[in-house]
Amino acid sequence: MAVEPVPGEPAAVADLPDGRALVLADFHAGLEVGLRYDGVEIRSRADERRASVLDLLDRTGADRLVFLGDLQHAIGEPDAEESDELHQLLAATTERVDVTIVKGNHDGDIDTVVAEGDFGVEVTPGHGVRLGDVGFAHGHTWPSPDVLAAEVVCVGHEHPKVRLEDEVGGSRAERAWLRGGLDPAPFRDQFGDDLAIDGELVVFPGFNDLLGGTWVNVEGQGFLAPFLPAGLADAQAYLLDGTRLGPYQQV
Repeated sequence: MAVEPVPGEPAAVADLPDGRALVLADFHAGLEVGLRYDGVEIRSRADERRASVLDLLDRTGADRLVFLGDLQHAIGEPDAEESDELHQLLAATTERVDVTIVKGNHDGDIDTVVAEGDFGVEVTPGHGVRLGDVGFAHGHTWPSPDVLAAEVVCVGHEHPKVRLEDEVGGSRAERAWLRGGLDPAPFRDQFGDDLAIDGELVVFPGFNDLLGGTWVNVEGQGFLAPFLPAGLADAQAYLLDGTRLGPYQQV
């Protein structure tokens, strides 16, 4: 498979023409700053997040790192704490591998952040980029036709979660992957009937474990992406440890 999750982690590896990429979505650097504004007192976990990314680069032997949107949390200009986390993260990762950032809806100022550090990072538009057989987009807007023509299309944005219940009525939320064939119907409505689609869509869990998300198996919950759920009608849900839960609607 061109894209495979890293067992036990909210990240995947993708086989690209120039090597192997580590791919993760929704890093949301500086999320704790936003939570404090909402009255939640929480210390920064920036060091742990950075160490986790570096550990994953070592474990996977990746040649490239792809941030699948929402690398930053502030929708506009990040404050000093968030900027510091971004600069330290990009400095540490670009020392090891090439880095690509696919713009998400929270990444409005990411070009400025990248330019400030002169990191040599590639920043792509929000509609994504195709690298060989794999397409990458954040998911807050429609992926480009070129991305959709890929063998596998990777998106984030949703932070999908499933609610699991035990035999005594307790419940918990778990981060999940969604994976299934691309249904061409909504994309052809958007781009025209001649759009070539015959691939697979992978919706990544949020990398930042403090994030909320879309509870995909809870009635009344809606998806955020304009092409979901219609574009992924037969999606299977998987836990981070690889457990296949079956069709996400039936979990």
